[in-house]
Amino acid sequence: MPEAGYVYALALFEAGKDRGKLDSLQSQLTQFTDAVERDHDLQVFLFSPYLSTQDKSEGLKRALDGAEPELDNFLELLIEKHRMPEIFRVRREFDELWKRENRRLDVTVVSAVELDRSVVEKIGQEVERQTGEAVDLSSRVDDGILGGIVLHVGNMVLDASIRSRLEKLRKTVATAA
Repeated sequence: MPEAGYVYALALFEAGKDRGKLDSLQSQLTQFTDAVERDHDLQVFLFSPYLSTQDKSEGLKRALDGAEPELDNFLELLIEKHRMPEIFRVRREFDELWKRENRRLDVTVVSAVELDRSVVEKIGQEVERQTGEAVDLSSRVDDGILGGIVLHVGNMVLDASIRSRLEKLRKTVATAA
């Protein structure tokens, strides 16, 4: 049985898709959840079981001036059902649905040292070529991998690091002994 965050995200996604507002809803949901994440007082206000649904709804109406009606209605529903704490999971699930719809992949290149931007971009272009999907590319440094790279493509990990090779060698030696 799917969890509540996914069910709510799917409902918002389908409403947005039916009305041609997916990009707008994705952007506004991101802005809203980012604001909630940054503001502890807003979290207390929206997530508190001690404040009434009516108080939360009125506060939300003041805060969401100019938002898509579908987002307004959706957030109102979360408040009524006491599901507002699910908003961060809803966003993650909505983002995944949006990426799948738009054929986008998250790709992260992890290396032991900072790679030249052109190298990272070439890796991204190769992933795009092989998958046929657009790539949202990022890179980071992890000196623990010693050398080589670890490539995160969507939910797959391709580990071509020296640390990984050394670990495989250690296991081979251990089983041979």
